[in-house]
Amino acid sequence: MAIPSVDLAEFLSGDPLRKAAFVQQLGNAYEEVGFVAVKNHGVSYELIADLYKYVQEFFSLPSEQKKLYEIPELAGQRGYTSFGKEHAKGSDAPDLKEFFQYGQIPRDNYKEEDYPENVEVKEIASFNKIFEEAYRAFEKSGTSLLQAIALYLGLDEYYFDNYVYNGNSILRSIHYPPITSEPKSAIRAEQHEDINLITLLVGASADGLQILTKQNEWVGVTSLPEQIVVNVGDMLQRLTNNKLRSTTHRVVNPARELWHTSRFSIPFFLHPKSSMSLQCLQSCVDEQHPKGYADATAGEYLDERLREIGLKK
Repeated sequence: MAIPSVDLAEFLSGDPLRKAAFVQQLGNAYEEVGFVAVKNHGVSYELIADLYKYVQEFFSLPSEQKKLYEIPELAGQRGYTSFGKEHAKGSDAPDLKEFFQYGQIPRDNYKEEDYPENVEVKEIASFNKIFEEAYRAFEKSGTSLLQAIALYLGLDEYYFDNYVYNGNSILRSIHYPPITSEPKSAIRAEQHEDINLITLLVGASADGLQILTKQNEWVGVTSLPEQIVVNVGDMLQRLTNNKLRSTTHRVVNPARELWHTSRFSIPFFLHPKSSMSLQCLQSCVDEQHPKGYADATAGEYLDERLREIGLKK
């Protein structure tokens, strides 16, 4: 399935008509599909290539070295999380993956939240430097997309800016190792919805991502190499009282002849500050669409979800 494609350069063009057309196109795609492919997103090809190179180097390290970067009290929010630790909400089956997470470095003496330090990988020169560069590039691109979403929702264009600046966003690198024995399931990562506002996914190294359509059918997602796939997360769904739906997706195993191969994936989960209210927007609540969610802050909701997926006790 070729998901709807949008060109972020249209939004940033300075031309009011092109900008308005982009806003409508993006909003329609999110209401109808929940995923879009974005070109001219501002994250350079060279940066993405370097990021994948360092990620593959890290996951090639021996297990005992990687486990030095696993800090259980950080609930998977920084550093390494070993194979099989995370599972989808409502599923007991562990996802067949290991991952490394890099988070926010507060700017401008931000003191509202005490973010943990990022875990520094000493074996690979420039590993943390590349992650910081990529984090800022994704954050910038995601902020522009949220500006367009704000306009689509009838909000001030910069409604989300202050919430996501110094927000609790996460850059996650994922490794699905080769399959070495008959798997119990055809699924590498069980069906789930993302927790955050929006997720930016830079091209995975192999096929496998599927989304659940409104017709309740699983379809594979394809995008071009120069595109980033961006989907709605649960926080945005709650805020908009289901006007913008968080799309259910999963990762399936490759064909048997490709079991010997690894799959790498690098999503950027765009989170707001924990203090942001996810109370349903009044403009999204009416007689036909009664308020569907209890009031909560982003921090409260994140904490609840981390417990549900097994990363937090």
